Amino acid sequence: MESRCKFWLPKKKRFCANARLGDSSFCGNHLPRSDGQWIPCPIDPSHSVLKENLEGHTKRCPFMKQVQTLTRQPFYQKGINAGVEEDHPDEEESTKLSKDCVASEFKRNAVYSMTVPEFYELIRKIESVHALICKDIRESYKIPEACGIWIKREVDSKLPFQEKHVMQQASILGNLEEFGVLRNSVSFGDDDKVVPAVVEFGAGRGYLTQMLADCYGIERVFLVERKSYKLKADRSLRQKERLMLERLRIDIEDLNLNAVESLRGVPYLAIGKHLCGPATDLTLRCCLMEHDNQNSVAQHSVNPNLKGLAIATCCHHLCQWKNYINKKYLLDLGITKEEFHAVTWFTSWAVDADHGSDLSDRNFHLQSIGKECGDDCEVEGIVRNMKAAERAVLGFMCKQIIDRGRLMWMTERGLQTQFVKYVPPTISPENHLLVAGCSNHL
Repeated sequence: MESRCKFWLPKKKRFCANARLGDSSFCGNHLPRSDGQWIPCPIDPSHSVLKENLEGHTKRCPFMKQVQTLTRQPFYQKGINAGVEEDHPDEEESTKLSKDCVASEFKRNAVYSMTVPEFYELIRKIESVHALICKDIRESYKIPEACGIWIKREVDSKLPFQEKHVMQQASILGNLEEFGVLRNSVSFGDDDKVVPAVVEFGAGRGYLTQMLADCYGIERVFLVERKSYKLKADRSLRQKERLMLERLRIDIEDLNLNAVESLRGVPYLAIGKHLCGPATDLTLRCCLMEHDNQNSVAQHSVNPNLKGLAIATCCHHLCQWKNYINKKYLLDLGITKEEFHAVTWFTSWAVDADHGSDLSDRNFHLQSIGKECGDDCEVEGIVRNMKAAERAVLGFMCKQIIDRGRLMWMTERGLQTQFVKYVPPTISPENHLLVAGCSNHL
């Protein structure tokens, strides 16, 4: 035991079981590091490397082969769905906002640096915009008959079953079915023999597609996910006769969907359950082909093979100005880039309160904020004294404003669209669903 690492693991309530490194009291994983010596690996920033070892590490990084394989794929096009800034910040702001993602800490500090009148004015603007454009978000909790085998647990007992996830997956498919872009016959157009594909973005383990294949007979499956997962649905899906499965391990930002050879000319549905932050914007740009060419001129057209789309949004606090799909909509409403950062930070408050009831429907009263702080209170003090329900209601307002802009962007491109609450908040407070379909298939 004396040779074991002395790093305490609070979750496991024991010391690390690895061997100590040399004369140190810790193993290599828990050896205290100097922040100035370690930098993110340029190949895969999920791990760090000593600065003096960087050159040698990049030659033998285990992720190098994976990156080289990906960049040779015809559907890989770096940053094709990333979007552009569209405005021209000064040099200092460009360093902070354009080259890197704006972190939550930066957003929070920007809010706290506001004057109290500026903060109140922003809240008033959010209230006004929300009242103007977010009136008709209806509840649409749909469990289709086709998903009965999953609801009744009549599927392979080896498949993981968590009721809250199954209910979310079933309602996403139920809303697609109600909208007319998904049918039990799984056919489109006049040719009943045409079986469409499904492209699941941010697929994770792929169990939304698993339900779709089990209940609707989809025979072509494309799972888009940048990470590697254990316990994936792939094994079960591959056991299905006639089902073709292709997993594309790529960031949505870099995916040119038109260059996926096996998807060319094939009608498909685009789906995504809890596409975090900017992943929703990247997916919309990927499916609807708004790309920026070398002359920075946007190209707008709807992929004729896209028959329907359903995206459950979440984690709006991660949204970035560069990636957001409808900056013009926000600017026309008077919401600047700096205010967008504040709005996205507020969205993290939506999960602060008890979700036994639907907080997103409550009225928000600005007059109740800040009274406990006194006349000399700063914005940070006002925020800290807000009640959890007040914070949550404001967070939901901001989420809905962001999603409504996405919906309007799709509508402008000729799609029929809906924006609904697809599950009760008791199942998940992240319960907003964007649904769309081509008008000639509704």
